[in-house]
Amino acid sequence: MFLTIPTIMTWARIAAIPFIVGVFYLPDAIMSAAERNLAATVMFVLFAATDWLDGYLARKLNQASSFGAFLDPVADKFLVCACVLVLVHLQRTDVFVALIIIGREIAISALREWMAQIGASKSVAVHMIGKIKTVVQMLAIPFLLFDGMLFGLINTHVWGVALIWGAAVLTVWSMVYYLQKALPEIRARAH
Repeated sequence: MFLTIPTIMTWARIAAIPFIVGVFYLPDAIMSAAERNLAATVMFVLFAATDWLDGYLARKLNQASSFGAFLDPVADKFLVCACVLVLVHLQRTDVFVALIIIGREIAISALREWMAQIGASKSVAVHMIGKIKTVVQMLAIPFLLFDGMLFGLINTHVWGVALIWGAAVLTVWSMVYYLQKALPEIRARAH
């Protein structure tokens, strides 16, 4: 099912990327820096929320498909990686964090692909540590995109930096977990 409501929502996450990135290239005459930050934050939050909503609708409307199951994590990874790169460009996060997050996504995607090919995909199924990593990451990114005082109380830059480093630690932890789960299969096929 290529164009169901859930897959259209997933495609929308990918389509949103140029808008989230592009808002930071608008001249000051069109949007101030604070307005660009707010616009990017709102877009990210709205489109990130479709990750939950498309899965819910796929189940509710009985429109789950193997294509949707493939596209959903791809859209998530594109959105997160694009935003992390924007944050590096804006000097709101360290390039080391970006390398950890993006490198893990590539490595685990490749590992899952290989494990699926050998019929052992259950050993690298999504685990709670990966879900926690995703939640922390999805909180850190809008805080860093906003980069200001929220409600005059919360310094989103400080919280965002703490959360993105927390996400980086959880990223490494989850990668180690998945590699340990895959290690028996890797050893068995090393010859």
